[in-house]
Parts: sequence; C-alpha cells; structure tokens
Amino acid sequence: MTESVITKIEIVEFSFEIQNLGVQTGASAYHSGGTPGGAIEYAPGCAATLSRYAVAIETGDGCRGEYVTHYVGTRSALAQSVMLAPRLIGRAAEAREGIYDDMKRDLRQYDHMGHGPLDIALWDLAGKKYGASVSKLLGGYRSRLPAYASTYHGDRNGGLDSKEAFGDFALQCLEMGYPGFKIHGWHEGDRREEAENLLHVRKVVGDRMDLMLDCACELRTLADAIYVGHACDEAQYFWYEDPFRDSGTSAHAHRLLREKIRTPVLQTEHIRGVEPKADFVIAGGTDFLRSDPEYDMGITGAMKIAHLAEALGIDCEVHAAGPAHRAVMSAMRNTNFYEVALVHPNCPNSIPPVYACGYSDHLDCIDQDGSVPVPGGPGLGVTYDWEFINKRATSRHVIEA
Repeated sequence: MTESVITKIEIVEFSFEIQNLGVQTGASAYHSGGTPGGAIEYAPGCAATLSRYAVAIETGDGCRGEYVTHYVGTRSALAQSVMLAPRLIGRAAEAREGIYDDMKRDLRQYDHMGHGPLDIALWDLAGKKYGASVSKLLGGYRSRLPAYASTYHGDRNGGLDSKEAFGDFALQCLEMGYPGFKIHGWHEGDRREEAENLLHVRKVVGDRMDLMLDCACELRTLADAIYVGHACDEAQYFWYEDPFRDSGTSAHAHRLLREKIRTPVLQTEHIRGVEPKADFVIAGGTDFLRSDPEYDMGITGAMKIAHLAEALGIDCEVHAAGPAHRAVMSAMRNTNFYEVALVHPNCPNSIPPVYACGYSDHLDCIDQDGSVPVPGGPGLGVTYDWEFINKRATSRHVIEA
C-alpha cells in the first residue's frame, strides 16, 4: 500500500452553550471559553459559552483523519495547532514518529498543547485507511474500561456546596455503578474544609468505592498539602493529585510531600511529554504518572509515557475523557480507571455535543458494571457532527498544498 501524502489541513474553531454553568467568581471572561472545568462552575439559570476546535487532515489518495478537542480546546492551543499545521503538508500521514519528533522541537519554547489534536487526527486517518480501530493499531486488549466520576469543583451556588452535597453525589454515583469517585474541592483552598470534605465522603460510601482527591493546585502551601494528605491517609484514598500552588511542577516539593504521607501521589498533569515526566518520577516527585493524548503531544506521546511508567514499574493514569483516551487506555496494562470528567448532579459537563454516533462522556455513559466501552470502528471509532461544528464556526484555517 502506497504512502498517503498530506495535502490539506482544516482547523475550525466553534462555540456552543452549556446550561447551568457560569464563570467562577473572580475568573476572567477569557477563561469561560479557554479553561473549561478549571474556571467554570455550577450556576443555576446561567449559560456558559465555550469554544473548542476541530481538526481534519486529508491526503492526496482520499484518506481523512478527524479530531474534535475536549479539554485542550483553548485559544492558545488553537494558535499552536495553526502554527504547526503547515509543517504537515507534503508529509506521509503514516510517519507519525517523525512528525511527532519535528513538532515537539517546533514547540520546544511553548507548552506543546497544540500538538496533540494533530497527532490524534493522524491516528484516526491511519485507522480509517487500514480499516482498523486505533485501539487495535495500538495493540489494545481491553474492550471495556472501569470508570470513575470526576466532579466539578465545589461551588457556593447550591450545587456541590458542602461536604453533605459531595457525599450525596458520591452515593448517587455509587448507586449508578461507578467503582470510583474523585473530588475536586473549592477554589479557596481551605485545608480544613478540604480535609473535612474528603473524610465525610469516605464515611458516606464506606469501603464500597475507591476515592481520589484532586486539589487542582488549590492549597497555598506545602504545609497545607501535608495536612490534607494526612486526612487522605486516614480515609484511605486511592491517590492524592496536584495538591498545592507550585502548579504541580516541582519534583522536589512533591518528594517532600511523599515523605510525609502514605497516600500515593499522582503528578505530572502540568508538565508535557515523556522526558520531563521521566525526570519528575526519577527525582521522587510522584508515585503514579499522568498522561493525556490531548495534553501530551497526542496518542504517540501518551503511549511513550505509558511505556515509561511500565518500565519503571509504576501506574500511569489517563487524564480526562474522549475517544482517543479510551483507545490509549485499552492498550495499557498499568492503569486503573477511566476519568469521566467533569460531572455534577445538576448540570452537564463541558464536552461539546459533536458526536453523531451516540458516543458520550457524560455522567450516564457507564454501564451497570461501571465501565465504558472502547469504540471499535475504524479510526477513533466515532462519527463527528460536522453540520453542528460548521454552523457554529467562529474561525476557520485552511492549509493546502
């Protein structure tokens, strides 16, 4: 079979509304579209307008690869994708390793966030060309993935506004079949409130669920992180993630934290690519690694991180949700849960409604056994609603040979 040479890339930015969401108090208007989840919260009666972007890559022999961003779909990532796209023209679409290496160098002084969507679209193209799912191309052996419910941040608006509300939602998720539940606490980073919350949720669900805590870098100091970590120890949490405001990037600080607590620490969501993650774990900064095909330079990059973790004998947890994430996880032994993010008892998550095939990452996407299926169709195994995307387009970038 001959090589498929890339002749056209189209990148379409679009917007959509989510009901009962609003911009977090004190957040800028930019964040409402640029940082879903981190800067939006439950707001009854409001509507948040969010922005994402879609990528389509075409070749001279008629192949096409597609991807629509979930959590990486910020305007800064869009700018990087647009910057990188011309480099793909004339390249063999199958040469993903070489393309990965060149794009990684191109973004060496940036944060790499615009790399992932292009790589994922190339994997989708390859799967469609060869009539196989991306999962199969990766050697995937799991068709179902155990999932955990990953909450929105706590709010003060009558939603997840108290430890009792978090406990009730955890119980709801348990009754739905979820084997795990992850708390994102309040943005204020009050260590006592955070500790009381996680202890209360454990009391409510008992030992029937695995529980995780992701402070999203809310806590102010290492001392605060140790305080909350001791509560995680007491409540036997499965992991403790991104606790304090070093922004999740200091291996030294997290090594100190690991020395003071027993709960496994999960880090490296906020550093990009296999090399710095290797440095972080070798320096003793984490027990588990984080990987995300959107954040970490695509499926190609995410699998490198998974194999790094496997070589070191540690687990690698896939961050966030999406068809690419399911494909990656299906080919990983050393991982535990699929993250259904971000969910709330009173509003939908911020994933764009762009699927014309029934695919979903909303709260009710699990089966009774608490798992999600890995799409088995060609490529990513999903069909995108391009009519929806094009109707709501706010910018369009076309690069052709």
